Amino acid sequence: MAKGKKKAETVFLVCKESDHYNYALRRKPGGEKLTLSKYCPHCRKHTEHVEKKK
Repeated sequence: MAKGKKKAETVFLVCKESDHYNYALRRKPGGEKLTLSKYCPHCRKHTEHVEKKK
């Protein structure tokens, strides 16, 4: 049987300062965890967001 494609998984971006789930995105599994500077509506400023699975 042939190997299937890896399906995209849903991951969430969590604010490091407030621990709120602010963004959800779909990406291929594997690789390193994302760390992005995104806007946090709770903190009302740009903060570091890290990838987390629910």
